[in-house]
This record gives sequence, C-alpha cells and structure tokens, in this order.
Amino acid sequence: MSEASTTSVQVPQWRPRLVVTILGIGWLVLAGRLVQLQWVQQGQFADKAEQQRELVEEIPARPGDIVDRQGRLLATTLSARSLYLVPSRIKAPAEIAESLASVLQISRESLLERLCQNAHRHFLWIKRRLTDEEVSQVRRLNLPKSTWGFRDEYRREYPQGVVAAHVLGLRDIDGVGRGGIEENFDRELRGQPGQRRVARDSRGHVIEILDEELRPAHPGREVRLSLDVVVQLYAERELDSVMQEWKPESCCAVVIDPAKGEILAMATRPTFDPNEPQDASPDSWKNRVIADIYEPGSTFKPMIVSYGLDRGFLEKDDTYNCENGQYRMGRRLLHDHHRYGLLSLTDVLVKSSNIGMAKIGERMENPALHEAATIFGFGHKTGIELPGELPGILRPLKDWTSYSTGSIPMGHELATTPLQLITAHAALANGGQLIRPRIVLPDPNESDVTMRGMTESIVSSETAQWIVAHPMQEVVTRGTGKKAKIPGYHVFGKTGTAQCISPEGGYVHGKYISSFVCGAPVESPRLLTLVVVNQSSVGGETFGGRVAAPAAANILRQALTYLRVAPDEQLLRTAKNPKN
Repeated sequence: MSEASTTSVQVPQWRPRLVVTILGIGWLVLAGRLVQLQWVQQGQFADKAEQQRELVEEIPARPGDIVDRQGRLLATTLSARSLYLVPSRIKAPAEIAESLASVLQISRESLLERLCQNAHRHFLWIKRRLTDEEVSQVRRLNLPKSTWGFRDEYRREYPQGVVAAHVLGLRDIDGVGRGGIEENFDRELRGQPGQRRVARDSRGHVIEILDEELRPAHPGREVRLSLDVVVQLYAERELDSVMQEWKPESCCAVVIDPAKGEILAMATRPTFDPNEPQDASPDSWKNRVIADIYEPGSTFKPMIVSYGLDRGFLEKDDTYNCENGQYRMGRRLLHDHHRYGLLSLTDVLVKSSNIGMAKIGERMENPALHEAATIFGFGHKTGIELPGELPGILRPLKDWTSYSTGSIPMGHELATTPLQLITAHAALANGGQLIRPRIVLPDPNESDVTMRGMTESIVSSETAQWIVAHPMQEVVTRGTGKKAKIPGYHVFGKTGTAQCISPEGGYVHGKYISSFVCGAPVESPRLLTLVVVNQSSVGGETFGGRVAAPAAANILRQALTYLRVAPDEQLLRTAKNPKN
C-alpha cells in the first residue's frame, strides 16, 4: 500500500470551533429568550393569557311590560334560550343540519348552506328564542359538545294576540322596538344592560363567573296605556263584523274620553299578530287611525257651524233657502240628496244639506273658514304618543279660491286622519276645549300645569253644548244617524260620506269613505266613538249612516254598559213601551 493511501485526511481545526461557537450562540439566544419570557415579560404574558381567558359579558336588561289602564298585560317578556353552532368544529355538517332541521322546523338545505359558507367561523346563530319543547328536543340530539350551545335571551310576548296590535307595535329579534308604543317608548322599555366578568375554557365556553356583576342590569320600566282591553275588544269585534258584512278595503275605530282626551280603544283592519309578524300581509301594518287621510265630508260640518256661531257670523235661529236641491254657486251647480226648501240652521246639520253649508260658507268667507279649520286642529298632528302620525292636509289660505268657499263647509278640499276628526269632535263634547289626545297615562306625579298645557279653549261652552244637545242629538233622533239610537241614552252624532281621493288628483269614481261619530250621554258626554269604513264593496249605497253608524253605536253601547254609565230611566221605559 502506498504512503498516500495510508495518510488520513486532515480536518481544519477552525471548523469544529465554528460549529461549537454557533451552537453556543444559539443556546445563549435561546436561554436569553427563556429568561426574557420567564422573568422579564412574565407579567405581560400572564396578563394577556388572563385577558384571553376572561371576558366582560353584557347582561341583557329585561324589557318593561306594557299594560292597559287596569293593569292587564298587553306586552310582556319571558326568558328564552337561543341556539348557536361553532361551524369551525363541525366535522359532519350534513348530519347536524339534518338533525336540527327536523326538530326546529327549519330548512335543512338552507342550514347546510350556511354552515358550509361559515365553516371558518366560531359562532353562528341558528335559531333565536326557542320554545321549551324545542330546547328539550335539541338536548336529546346529543350533538358533539364543542359544536353547539345555548345563550339566554328574552322573548317578547303579546298575551292578547292581535288586540291593539297597531298601538303596541312589536320588538324585533334583536329587541329593538318597531312601530307603536314599542318604538316610541323604546328607551324607557328597553332598560339598561349590565356587565359581568366570566372565565372561558380553551374552546370559548363560559366555565365560571369570576366575581359579582361589574354593573347590574336595570329592567325597563312599565308603560301604562289609557286603553281598556274590554273596550278595545268591543271595537275590534265590531270591525270584524264590518269587514265581513261590507267587505271594505279597510276600516278603523277609535274611542275617546272627551273630557280627558284619553284613548280607550284604537283598532284597525286589516291587522296582524305581533307574536307572528312573519305572517302579516303588507297592508296590515298601517295604523289607519293616525295614518289614513281622507276628506271628512259631513262630519266636518259641526266645526264650521260652531265657529260661525261663536264668532257672530251665524245665529241659532237662522234659516237657509236650500233651493229645492239645486244651487248655482259661480260656475258650480250644487246638489242635495233631497229637494229641501227652507231649512233652519239646526236642520242644515240634521239633514246634512250641502247647499245650506255652501250658503254658510258664503256668509263666513274664506279667512274665517280657514281659521275655523285651523283652531280645531286640522292640518296639524295631534301630538299623540305614537310614531307615524300624519298631519292631514289643510292648504294655505292663499291657495283657496271661490270654489273653496263652497267646498270647505261641506268637508271637501281638506283631508284629516280619524284621530284628528275625533279630537275636534271631542272639543265640542267637552264644552269647547281642544285637548291633545293621549294613549299613555300620565305619571301620577304629573302636575296640573302640564295637563293645562295640553288644552286650549277654541269655542265657548254655550256654543259647544248647543251644537251637541240640538243639531247633533237630532241627527240621531230624526236625521241621517237614526241607526245609532241606543235605548236608555241620549246619543249625539254626525254622519259622513265622501269620495275617495285619487293619488293622481281628483276623486275615484264610485269609491267612498263612510264614517260616523257619536257620543253619549248628551247631558255630560262620557265617551265619543268614531268608525271609518274605506271603500265598501257590497251592499249598494255606502252612506255613513248605513255603513258606519250601527258599528259605532254598538261600540258605544257596550262601552257605556261596561263602564256603568247610568242610563236615563225614563228613556228606558219609553224604549220598552213605545206606545206609552
């Protein structure tokens, strides 16, 4: 063997040293980092870990109840459990979708699609506010523990169903008030949520409440309405009968205490169930008492006459030649339904003569007519505690013409809401005070000064009482409102029939609004009722005295009996023995 082959390869001495040096430096860096983590930054990382382990959780506040004037529940809140899934931990989404769909009555395909689209997420609501039965069924599925859970929430319940639905509104899935009292008093009803600190495990589940509440939740306050559920039921049932008998597009009713301005009933058809809002039709959401506008027709006439009397334009013993049913007023030819000759001021209202009212308009002239409509509140919102109220339509005086002089006294060329109209009539019934209507009862500590600020004297009590006790009472005893007679009570009222206004301008041929307002007793009115029926489709003539008067009178009769308003015994005897 040669010398070259037996000689070993010489490794440079610097290479091992370099390797040792690099390893040493690496160990020194690692040791330094460990020192940093264990001693220098220990507190910082401990705090961070604790923050990830701990969470400040909001404690929802229980929304306050809504009750009627007697304390009966109209809206309340129950505890409920809501189901969520953790899609990122679900290994078999199709199986879970199949299981949940069967017990929760939801679409399997839709749920599976959501799970797949949100596969990376750690939280996904599946169904909010489950029933007790649904909670039990979900538990029996024995789904993997890390993939699902319940959270406690509140569920809004409306024990009376459709009763007063448009007044109440509803709370949506996130607890936000939508429509009615729920919306207008959302801040008071919602309450103030609290906070607490909780500990979570590595999977994000709450395992411990660490301490007492950081801030306690304060429940929402109770809101007490002026409504009376019993009177409300009377109104709702009569509207159901109107819908069945006359088949109109819509109708509404309102009952008010004219002395206090408190609304005892407010109902609309079509309606909805706030417990099942998904089933509501598009035309059922509107509160027509505050948001339908229409020409009031003859129900407006008493306001013009009372203003004319009070301001000296008219006298109670005035008479008017009604021209045997035809009267040319400028370019217009006016007609009455009957060929009236000479009528007293009282009979102009009792017979609802348009010609007589046009002649009153000529005597008063446009400035006084405009002021009469204004002081009775037309063209302005009443200020009731409900969202969505419309102001009606009252054009500026400068836009009025000689045509207006005849139209306005007949209740044309202006538009009102049912609430505006009954508020104006309440001013006549209570002796001349225009009172802002209210549907929420005042705080017991509310001062008399505040209440006085809600009223305004617009005509004298003598004038208002005469209008009620004579023309409006005689409308019921011998005029267009005879179907509103109530045995045992002196009833006053006024009929109204007006053509529907077209959105394009003018009127819709053959379409009418039928209305009737009535109250009792004449001597000291306790209640006032208005029924408005929109576009009856059967039954021929749709005069207010035929379509709306019976329903208004039935509501009034039942409410008077329920509230124990004593009847006139002499009238009762006469009603039972008419020959005597």
